Amino acid sequence: MPAQGPGDPWPRGLQRFNTTASEAAEGELLACLADLRWARRLARHRPYPDLAALLAAADEATYDLTPADLTAALAREPRAALPPRGSHSAAHTALTAAHAAYEHRFGHVFVLCLDGFPPEETLDQVLHGIRSRLGNDPEEERVLAAEELRRLARGRITRMLSRHHRAEESQESTDSGHSDSPYVQV
Repeated sequence: MPAQGPGDPWPRGLQRFNTTASEAAEGELLACLADLRWARRLARHRPYPDLAALLAAADEATYDLTPADLTAALAREPRAALPPRGSHSAAHTALTAAHAAYEHRFGHVFVLCLDGFPPEETLDQVLHGIRSRLGNDPEEERVLAAEELRRLARGRITRMLSRHHRAEESQESTDSGHSDSPYVQV
């Protein structure tokens, strides 16, 4: 595998992903996008030289999803979390109704990638997104839902590599006998 460049955010995480057993890699990828053919394709093409190459492969595999693959992946996608009933009861009611209307119209959960939005804006973004997309025709919405799944998968892959990276760093600090603490044991 080529050496990681200085711009690679999680080289240890990528190295761990590249060297893990195929079945384990597929399982991790299924948590990013629930399509077995997609996950197997990405796992089979390892090793990836950097994050950009992995994300490009994920994008390509997502674009190649068949309509049946897309339908199945959307069916396995979790419904977006609703705010607690007490804190935003009007928003909760509006979002519940919007989700129900969307699922009735299109036959699958509403998907929206919220990477890059601060937590305090997510509720507004979801409500705006679902309301604006309810007017789409079914084919247009399938294209948008596929694009959102692609974006969700990219973010999930990036977070997966970050977790691997942190686990590797933690393992190294444990193996070396040094903790991250600035204090020395006596």
